[in-house]
Amino acid sequence: MTSLRPLGSADLSVFPLALGGNVFGWTADQAQSFAVLDAYLAGGGNFVDTADGYSKWAPGNSGGESETIIGKWLATRGNRADVVVATKVGSHPQYEGLAAGTIKAAAEESLRRLGTDYIDLYYTHFDDTSVPVEEIVTALDELVREGKVRALGASNISPARLQESLDFADREGLAKYAALQPHYNLVSRGTYEGALQDTASHAGLAAVPYYALASGFLTGKYRPGQSVDSPRAGGAGKHLDTERGRKVLAALDRIAQERDAEIATVALAWLAARPTVAAPIASARTVEQLPALLAVADLELTDAQLSELTAASA
Repeated sequence: MTSLRPLGSADLSVFPLALGGNVFGWTADQAQSFAVLDAYLAGGGNFVDTADGYSKWAPGNSGGESETIIGKWLATRGNRADVVVATKVGSHPQYEGLAAGTIKAAAEESLRRLGTDYIDLYYTHFDDTSVPVEEIVTALDELVREGKVRALGASNISPARLQESLDFADREGLAKYAALQPHYNLVSRGTYEGALQDTASHAGLAAVPYYALASGFLTGKYRPGQSVDSPRAGGAGKHLDTERGRKVLAALDRIAQERDAEIATVALAWLAARPTVAAPIASARTVEQLPALLAVADLELTDAQLSELTAASA
């Protein structure tokens, strides 16, 4: 049985890989999504990540599709207590931004779609600098006090605004952020490492990185001269054109062979071992893609292997 990890100061314990729900209702229909969720739970997973805006970008969608599918799955499986559900506020087309009224109304809609009376981890999806942190933190604190949210997180926020939010919550005795969802992986380190990571570390926040596999690049399926049929091929393929991308792939190839592991598993294991990181997020469109993700729970890279990847990605 894989040991769960504490999520910062939150009273939550999570599997070391969060299952990304961005594909539910987009590249995975309801039946495929249910199959992936079932297999993730069967493999020991308990941490599902979504957002109220998923997947508004898909033709015919209006946002909330992923939450709706997860809600139907929780209802049919009767397993709400076994799953740590994380969702986000601020990006649904009808509830954009982080004004207090928007946060409250959007939370009610997320609860309705998820078919639950509480959200385990509620993130602000994108910081809204037009709203003072005092207003945002106070609105989030009310959701916690009402029992509608268990723990709070922030995503896509500057170090200064994060610190300001934490300081205000401390000063006023309000619920404060316990988790941070940064863009962070082997080929994108600059957005998190530095001031943001320092702020998170100092405050005891747990990082739950998104794009953990760089839109699929770190699975190793993107190679020079090969085309991949995927909606994310453009985002992943750009890393092939950089020296860093090629160095990282070479190191991943070598270590994956040495450890008899999938390339994706090695990339996730490096991320899971980084300071502050509790659980990287990765999504699976099919059940077949899951084993390489779940295997991160059982792969501990050696110090030498971690150093090699850190150097290759510098």
